[in-house]
Amino acid sequence: QLQLVESGGGLVQPGGSLRLSCAASGFTLDYYTIGWFRQATGKEREGVSCITSSGASTKYADSVKGRFTISKDNAKNTVYLQMNSLKPEDTAVYYCARSVLKLCVLSLSGGYDYWGQGTQVTVSS
Repeated sequence: QLQLVESGGGLVQPGGSLRLSCAASGFTLDYYTIGWFRQATGKEREGVSCITSSGASTKYADSVKGRFTISKDNAKNTVYLQMNSLKPEDTAVYYCARSVLKLCVLSLSGGYDYWGQGTQVTVSS
Protein backbone atom coordinates (compact mmCIF):
# COMPACT_ATOMS: atom_id res chain seq x y z
CA GLN A 1 0.00 0.00 0.00
CA LEU A 2 1.46 3.31 -1.10
CA GLN A 3 1.74 5.73 1.81
CA LEU A 4 3.46 8.93 2.93
CA VAL A 5 3.55 9.65 6.65
CA GLU A 6 4.72 12.97 8.05
CA SER A 7 5.99 13.42 11.59
CA GLY A 8 8.00 15.85 13.70
CA GLY A 9 5.56 18.73 13.96
CA GLY A 10 4.76 20.49 17.20
CA LEU A 11 4.77 23.74 19.12
CA VAL A 12 7.97 25.77 19.04
CA GLN A 13 8.91 29.31 20.05
CA PRO A 14 9.93 31.89 17.45
CA GLY A 15 13.55 31.37 16.49
CA GLY A 16 13.38 27.67 17.29
CA SER A 17 13.87 24.62 15.09
CA LEU A 18 11.99 21.52 14.06
CA ARG A 19 12.79 18.64 11.75
CA LEU A 20 9.95 17.12 9.81
CA SER A 21 10.14 13.62 8.39
CA CYS A 22 8.24 12.12 5.48
CA ALA A 23 8.44 8.34 5.50
CA ALA A 24 7.43 6.57 2.30
CA SER A 25 6.13 3.03 1.99
CA GLY A 26 4.89 1.06 -0.97
CA PHE A 27 7.33 2.75 -3.33
CA THR A 28 10.98 3.79 -3.32
CA LEU A 29 12.11 7.39 -3.15
CA ASP A 30 14.97 6.55 -5.52
CA TYR A 31 12.63 7.23 -8.45
CA TYR A 32 10.49 10.16 -7.33
CA THR A 33 10.64 13.85 -6.65
CA ILE A 34 9.20 14.74 -3.25
CA GLY A 35 7.74 18.07 -2.26
CA TRP A 36 6.84 19.73 1.02
CA PHE A 37 3.79 21.97 1.10
CA ARG A 38 2.03 23.85 3.85
CA GLN A 39 -1.41 25.23 4.46
CA ALA A 40 -2.20 27.83 7.07
CA THR A 41 -5.74 28.31 8.34
CA GLY A 42 -7.79 30.20 5.78
CA LYS A 43 -5.03 30.17 3.19
CA GLU A 44 -4.26 28.15 0.10
CA ARG A 45 -1.77 25.32 0.17
CA GLU A 46 1.65 26.53 -0.93
CA GLY A 47 4.88 24.87 -1.97
CA VAL A 48 7.74 25.06 0.53
CA SER A 49 10.51 22.89 -0.84
CA CYS A 50 11.17 19.93 -3.11
CA ILE A 51 13.96 17.52 -3.91
CA THR A 52 14.52 15.37 -6.98
CA SER A 53 14.92 11.61 -6.90
CA SER A 54 18.72 11.77 -6.96
CA GLY A 55 18.79 14.56 -4.41
CA ALA A 56 20.92 16.59 -6.79
CA SER A 57 18.35 19.34 -7.25
CA THR A 58 16.38 21.18 -4.60
CA LYS A 59 14.12 24.19 -4.61
CA TYR A 60 12.79 26.50 -1.90
CA ALA A 61 10.07 29.07 -1.61
CA ASP A 62 11.49 32.57 -1.16
CA SER A 63 9.86 32.79 2.26
CA VAL A 64 11.96 29.90 3.63
CA LYS A 65 15.26 30.24 1.74
CA GLY A 66 18.21 30.23 4.09
CA ARG A 67 16.13 28.85 6.96
CA PHE A 68 14.82 25.50 5.71
CA THR A 69 16.83 22.60 4.31
CA ILE A 70 15.41 19.59 2.52
CA SER A 71 17.27 16.29 2.40
CA LYS A 72 16.62 12.63 1.81
CA ASP A 73 17.89 9.29 3.02
CA ASN A 74 17.10 6.70 0.37
CA ALA A 75 18.21 3.87 2.64
CA LYS A 76 15.49 4.89 5.10
CA ASN A 77 13.09 5.88 2.30
CA THR A 78 12.57 9.17 4.10
CA VAL A 79 12.69 12.85 3.20
CA TYR A 80 13.43 15.48 5.84
CA LEU A 81 12.72 19.16 6.20
CA GLN A 82 14.98 20.91 8.68
CA MET A 83 13.35 24.17 9.73
CA ASN A 84 15.44 26.74 11.58
CA SER A 85 14.76 30.31 12.70
CA LEU A 86 11.07 29.61 12.70
CA LYS A 87 8.64 32.51 12.55
CA PRO A 88 4.97 32.74 13.56
CA GLU A 89 4.10 32.96 9.85
CA ASP A 90 5.50 29.45 9.39
CA THR A 91 2.55 28.12 11.39
CA ALA A 92 0.65 25.68 9.20
CA VAL A 93 -0.09 22.06 8.50
CA TYR A 94 2.85 20.66 6.56
CA TYR A 95 2.34 17.97 3.93
CA CYS A 96 4.73 15.91 1.86
CA ALA A 97 3.77 14.66 -1.57
CA ARG A 98 5.14 12.49 -4.33
CA SER A 99 5.52 13.88 -7.83
CA VAL A 100 5.53 11.93 -11.07
CA LEU A 101 7.69 14.62 -12.66
CA LYS A 102 11.48 14.38 -12.72
CA LEU A 103 11.80 18.11 -12.18
CA CYS A 104 11.30 19.87 -8.87
CA VAL A 105 8.20 22.06 -9.16
CA LEU A 106 6.85 24.02 -6.20
CA SER A 107 3.30 24.12 -7.43
CA LEU A 108 0.16 22.12 -6.84
CA SER A 109 0.25 21.45 -10.58
CA GLY A 110 3.70 19.92 -10.27
CA GLY A 111 2.55 16.36 -10.85
CA TYR A 112 1.93 15.47 -7.21
CA ASP A 113 -0.19 12.35 -7.05
CA TYR A 114 0.07 11.07 -3.47
CA TRP A 115 -0.06 13.12 -0.29
CA GLY A 116 0.54 12.48 3.37
CA GLN A 117 -1.98 13.32 6.08
CA GLY A 118 -0.02 16.35 7.31
CA THR A 119 1.66 17.40 10.55
CA GLN A 120 0.88 20.58 12.46
CA VAL A 121 3.62 23.13 13.06
CA THR A 122 2.81 25.97 15.43
CA VAL A 123 5.30 28.78 16.06
CA SER A 124 4.24 30.84 19.03
CA SER A 125 5.59 32.31 22.25
